[in-house]
Amino acid sequence: MRIWSTSSEYKIIQVLSGRSNVFLLTNGKSNILIDTSPEFMWKTLQKRLERLRIKQINLLVLTHSHFDHAANAYRIKEKYNAQVIIHKSEAEYLATGDNILPAATNPITKYLVKVFARQFMSFARYQPCESDNAIDKTFDLSNLGFNAYLIHTPGHTQGSISLIIDNEVALVGDTMFGIFWWTVFPPFVSDHVQILKSWRKLLNTKCKIFIPSHGSVNKRSLVERDYNKRNKPK
Repeated sequence: MRIWSTSSEYKIIQVLSGRSNVFLLTNGKSNILIDTSPEFMWKTLQKRLERLRIKQINLLVLTHSHFDHAANAYRIKEKYNAQVIIHKSEAEYLATGDNILPAATNPITKYLVKVFARQFMSFARYQPCESDNAIDKTFDLSNLGFNAYLIHTPGHTQGSISLIIDNEVALVGDTMFGIFWWTVFPPFVSDHVQILKSWRKLLNTKCKIFIPSHGSVNKRSLVERDYNKRNKPK
């Protein structure tokens, strides 16, 4: 499990990696889990949390309501007495276990969506979960002892959110991907204009690294370069 430390001595632990990254933010007293992975990863997620001796999760942050991020939210809430937070525009999806159909950005993903859309919507349904806090824009986490906050970063989905920690590390969900060395642009984007605005918002935080839910860490230099390239006047 990879671990990052911040200037406030918080630890960001990559609990799961691969298909969907799951992170734990801890200050030694409070624990925040970011996303939950797909349903089939539940046993592995439990084992990893047990290995870390996690008995309580104070807050579960869902970066958005897609199944590979939110499918185990009900279990986390029940087992760890976690408060669940999501953007208000996606609280209903979480409450019904439904998915937002992803919008594709390249020929391959466009083909996959066109051919398998119906199967995806059926396969991706998950156990519904009621949120405890449906946020709108910025949400401060100082009440849990963190110099951290959530911001609305739409583009992948309308309700995508990111977690900013010490203005050093950003956990960005699917607002960026870490799959390719030359770009952070996601293969599924609902709004191209919004996602670039969200990148600008994230760059304005002065964070040095941006950690996505799929792939590995993106350095600030790559995000700036990709943003500037895509934001050139036409």
